[in-house]
Amino acid sequence: MIKITICIGSSCHLKGSRRVVEQLQKLIAENNVGDKVELGGTFCIGNCQQGVCVTVNDAFHSVTPETVEEFFAKEVLARV
Repeated sequence: MIKITICIGSSCHLKGSRRVVEQLQKLIAENNVGDKVELGGTFCIGNCQQGVCVTVNDAFHSVTPETVEEFFAKEVLARV
């Protein structure tokens, strides 16, 4: 099981965390990997300088609404 956690704290919210969550939900459904990917939210992960803070199995990534698809292909689909 791949666990993806998205920061929904105020700083990441302003950077588009809601759009990132919606896009990830859509990509998980489109790729039929809902049984292999767990999506969750958390408050501040503490690395707010760039995009939305996202962890995949505890590995940190910075994602923007514009980079979600590339991130998903590289960090999620490549592992399922």
